[in-house]
Amino acid sequence: MHQDLPQEDPQADPTGAVSRGEQRRARLVAFIGSAIFLLLAPGTVAVYVPWTLTRWQMQAPLLGIAPMRIAGGLLLAAGSIGLLDSFRRFAVQGLGTPAPVFPTRTLVVTGLYRFVRNPMYCGVVAAIAGQALLLGSARLIIYAAAVWLAFHLFVLLYEEPRLRSAYGAGYEEFRASVPRWIPRLTPWHGGMR
Repeated sequence: MHQDLPQEDPQADPTGAVSRGEQRRARLVAFIGSAIFLLLAPGTVAVYVPWTLTRWQMQAPLLGIAPMRIAGGLLLAAGSIGLLDSFRRFAVQGLGTPAPVFPTRTLVVTGLYRFVRNPMYCGVVAAIAGQALLLGSARLIIYAAAVWLAFHLFVLLYEEPRLRSAYGAGYEEFRASVPRWIPRLTPWHGGMR
C-alpha cells in the first residue's frame, strides 16, 4: 500500500519488527499532529480567509447562473472529503503528518494519490473555489487562483525536491506515473507492493 523510506526506523527491533503498541502510539501521534496541522493550515487557508473575505454572505450567482451554486456545493464537498481522506492516509499509512516538521515515514501512494500527486492541495483549492461558486464571490475565485499558484511554487521549489531526496526511486516512479494537478482517469497501481 505504501513504500518504505530507505532508512531504518529507530523504534524497530534488530529483526525489523515493530510492536503493536509502538505502531498504535505512532499512529496516535501522527493523527493528533495531522489534526492540529489541518486546523492551522487548511483551516486558515480554506475556512478562515474565505470567511474574512465574504463573511459567508450570498451574493448574486456568478455570471448570473444559479446552478453555479449547486456546482459550488458539490466542489466544496468533494474538496473537503478528499482533503480529510488524504490527511487520514498520512496519519494511518504514512505514520506522519503533512507538516514538513513531522513528515510521513513512508510514501503514501493509495487513495486519491493513485490519481493525482497533490490531492490535499487540490482539495483546498476545490473547497475555496466551491465556496466562491456557492456564494457568488469573484474575490474568492481570485483568491483560489492565488492559493493554487502559491501551492504550485511550493511544490516545485520545496516539496518535490524533498520527496525525491527522501524516497528516491519510489518517488520518481510515482512522479513519472501520476500527474501533479490534473487527475488521471484510471488509478495508478504501481508502488502498491
